[in-house]
Amino acid sequence: MTEQHEQRSHSFERGTDGPKVIVVGVDGSDSSLRAAAYAGGLARRQHALLAVVYVQPVLAAGAALGAPVAETTDEIAEDLITQIREAAERVKGIFEVRWEFHTFRGDPYNGLVKAADELKADAVVVGASEQAGHRIVGSVAVRLVKAGRWPVTVVP
Repeated sequence: MTEQHEQRSHSFERGTDGPKVIVVGVDGSDSSLRAAAYAGGLARRQHALLAVVYVQPVLAAGAALGAPVAETTDEIAEDLITQIREAAERVKGIFEVRWEFHTFRGDPYNGLVKAADELKADAVVVGASEQAGHRIVGSVAVRLVKAGRWPVTVVP
């Protein structure tokens, strides 16, 4: 008895491996801005789309106390967009990166999961938590890694 296997010729495709969409979470912290810089370099090298995501917190308690929560988070989002545009302008002509800015509402973990799902992310990049309490409860980065749905890079 002889087995026959169909042979298909596979040609090597340069530049088709690697992520096509890289999601990076930003919140204005130093570690998130370092994560954005790292993700920007990765996106440039991989010719991927960089999806910069800010998750606007929903603070029901703040709203109940009359605090202008939505206005504050909108201002943070606008400030982040301004910072990203300025950074993109500084490297224009040197580095070209396709990028988009997205905002989602909710807690950071669920917001990034929703963003990564909706944007069909191939990779997620976040900054390491700078809050001491996260060593006990667990940071957004640890929760994303444990979810095991995308490769996650945590930038210190």
